[in-house]
Amino acid sequence: MNALAAKRISLRPEQAGDEDFLFKVYASTRQEELDLTGWNAHQRAAFLDMQFKAMRHGYRAMFPAAEFSIILREERNIGRMVIDRTEKEVRVVDLALLPESRNQGVGTLLMQHVCQGAEQVKKTVTLSVLKNTRSISWYQRLGFSIIGHKGLYEEMERAFNLV
Repeated sequence: MNALAAKRISLRPEQAGDEDFLFKVYASTRQEELDLTGWNAHQRAAFLDMQFKAMRHGYRAMFPAAEFSIILREERNIGRMVIDRTEKEVRVVDLALLPESRNQGVGTLLMQHVCQGAEQVKKTVTLSVLKNTRSISWYQRLGFSIIGHKGLYEEMERAFNLV
């Protein structure tokens, strides 16, 4: 039994009815940032709606062949993951969990699973992460290195001995 199955973690493709859940996950990832704005509930909702739609459209346009998945624990939706596999790399476009599912090893298990799969097919795993966030040190603990900078983001990769 693999580690994901042992922890009762699974993935399923996104479906049309997942939009409300995906918005909830997205909104939860922006909470700290919004708490600094002083905006009222209406302003926050308008901002989140606009940004969510832009993110969804942008991901679909930039990564049309990506796997858009819902993360489940014991058949309950707990997050989302977007992975784009190309000839030369496996790109982690997005990995987000609801707050109550964070810091429990789920993200680590998923990233280890992605990395193991990439290593088997001899591909590098790449991703972008917002600068100056805790996520950078988490990815570094998982073996990723910063390889460049793009605007507000650090470009990171985990390369394997691909010989």
